[in-house]
Amino acid sequence: MRALVQRVVKGSVWIEGEEIAAIGRGLVVLLGIKRGDTSAAARYLAEKVASLRIFSDEQGKLNLSVKDVGGEILVVSQFTLYGDCQRGRRPSFAAAAPPEEAEPLYRAFIAALREQGVPVAEGRFQAHMLVRIDNDGPVTLLLEGEQR
Repeated sequence: MRALVQRVVKGSVWIEGEEIAAIGRGLVVLLGIKRGDTSAAARYLAEKVASLRIFSDEQGKLNLSVKDVGGEILVVSQFTLYGDCQRGRRPSFAAAAPPEEAEPLYRAFIAALREQGVPVAEGRFQAHMLVRIDNDGPVTLLLEGEQR
């Protein structure tokens, strides 16, 4: 499981010209799920995201989490995070979990974030979306869902 985490001043998801989700200050998480991922990986990654200290404290140091600053999280499913471009010019998505495997883990990740006490908005699984991200910093990190 991979989460591309971006610190934002705001983020939103649009489908067919309609805004379906929006947040203010917080994190936009683009979530990729690979074949064989587990609910344990989803819980681990959600806890990591919610506790990630990437917001500035009074001294300007990255010492505060989204929970500490009262922020929100927008989660968007993105199987393309497991696109393999090493061969040829068209990505292979063979490592990405099929929808019937990925969707329950996507839902488990969101539930685990909510258990951390963070307000969560979400995109629509398997939909074509326009994702608007006002990255703050910019601060962008790639996290893996398995504890090392």
